[in-house]
This record gives sequence, structure tokens and C-alpha cells, in this order.
Amino acid sequence: MAKVVLGLGASHSPMLNMEPEAWLERGRHDRKNSLLRDLSGKLAKFDDILASAPPAMADEIKLDRIEIRHAANQRALAAIEEALYAAKPDVLVMFGDDHREVFHDDNMPPLAVYLGDTIPYAPSGIMKWPYHPSLMTPLWYPQERHNYPVAADIGVRIVESMMEDGFDVSTSRYYKPGQAMSHAFGFVYWRLMRRGLIPAVPIHVNTYFPPNQPTPARCYAIGEAVRRAIESLDGDLRVVVLGSGGLSHFMVDEEFDRDFLDALASKEPGRLGALPRSKLNSGNSELRCWIAMAGSVDHLDMNLIDYIPCYRTLAGTGCGMAFATWT
Repeated sequence: MAKVVLGLGASHSPMLNMEPEAWLERGRHDRKNSLLRDLSGKLAKFDDILASAPPAMADEIKLDRIEIRHAANQRALAAIEEALYAAKPDVLVMFGDDHREVFHDDNMPPLAVYLGDTIPYAPSGIMKWPYHPSLMTPLWYPQERHNYPVAADIGVRIVESMMEDGFDVSTSRYYKPGQAMSHAFGFVYWRLMRRGLIPAVPIHVNTYFPPNQPTPARCYAIGEAVRRAIESLDGDLRVVVLGSGGLSHFMVDEEFDRDFLDALASKEPGRLGALPRSKLNSGNSELRCWIAMAGSVDHLDMNLIDYIPCYRTLAGTGCGMAFATWT
């Protein structure tokens, strides 16, 4: 019987690929972000958020503090990569979101599994940087195209099992010309698979775009169904399940992030299902991918590697980075 042997949760923010000076440069773009939301989840202008920010925020964006957090991020990513290869997986199942890189308003499925034999990578949108290369880490998103292996046969079995389980699942066997994998998966291939490629099953969750985002409770149920599908597979396959994205952004919300991580560790689906959807907007919405992953590893225990609040402006914009394993 196939078995889920490890769960992984990892942020995938562009800040993870930026040197400390670039965090501040990225912050300048926040002033122009018309989709910023305050800590209540309501749309707000940068200047209004800045006006109510605590004076202590000035210390959060000092370069020496950013350098400490940058180093902590890199250590945590290395720990995730180490755990992935130590598990010796045959397959990696990945939950990730899409920023209209693949899916658009002509077809925006709440849940979709990619079933091509390979999945294309191309530097598009979020993966193109206006910064000088000296401000990027040595492992920033490459700018050349590539194709990566997909465990398509296992993906098909997962979809079939989920359909029998009462879940309506969209599928793709190829993308339109010029399209490539979502940023959530590109980050995994380039930052977490440096020691050798692992056949993967990419599962898109519509986290960002209303009106058909899965609820938190539904995301957990999706994860449970994926685990049942995996355990129905023939052979002694070792499977790792990963949730990519989050935590809070583009406003860092430490209290919300820590409550979420505590809910994950509690193994109480009701707490995750009760998360206020008014807070699951913008980058916060990517928590849905973590919730789906958590549903597939509820037989394992969470081990928090690190939580790092990464501020980049006086208004408190940035990203809450989190990294965890389930063993």
C-alpha cells in the first residue's frame, strides 16, 4: 500500500530569493498596490495603513534585522529540502495556487490536477524581476524554459479516486502556447529539488479569485480525499505531500499567522474550518494550500521549523514566512 510519509509546508514568496537590500526595494512597490488590505481584511490605501502603523515598525525594517531574517529564511528552506530528500519519496504531491499564470476568467476551476507527462517552466509574471542581479540570491528564479517530470499515472489515479469520493476535479494534460506552470510549483522545483528531480503531481487550488474558492473546511476535506487516494495505490510507494504559499501578505499579520500555525499543530479540523474568510484574501488566501496538505497528513505530527515575519515598509507590509514538516 502506498503511504504518505511526510508533509511539508513552505512559503514561496519572491522575498525568499532576494538579498536584504531588495526587500526594501520591493517595499516601494507596495505604495502603488491598489489591492492592499488592512489587518481586518478590508481594502485600504497604503498611506492610510501607514498612518496607523506603530512607531516600532521603524526597527523592523532596519537592514541588520532584515539580514537576520533573510538568513533564517535560507536555513529554513535548507531544512525543508533536507527533510524532502531524507524521506526518499517516490512521488511528491504539491498543492499550490495560481496567479492567472495558467487559469483565467474563461475557466477558473476551484480544484485542478495537472496530468501531462511533463510540466513546462517559463519565467513569467512574478518570476521576472526588475532588480539588479546583485540583489538576488544565487538561486533566484532562472530565466530559461524547462520541462519537469510529472507522475501522471498517479495523478490519474488520484483524480479517479477523488471523483468516486464525491469531489469534482478539473484536469489539464497540457497548457496553451506560451503558458507554463504556476509560480507555486516553479518555486518547489528550483528551490527544493536541487539534489535530483522527483516525479510530482501538481494540484492547483483556486485560493485568490472569487466566487469559487474552496472554503477552509473544503480544503481540509480535499486533503483527506487525496490521502485516501494515495493509500489506494498499488505498491509500496513513499509519498510526500507539500503545501506551497503564505503566510500573511501583503500585510504581515503575526497574530493571525501564529494562530493559524497553532491550529495546524492542534490537529483539530474544526479550528481550520472556522478560519474567517474575510481574512483569506490576497496572499493570505494561500493558507488554503497548507490546509489541504494538513488534511492529507493528519496521521502525522507537525514540527514547526520557523516562523519569520518579514517586514519591508514602515506600514508593515511584507510576508509572514513559515516552514514546517509533518512526520
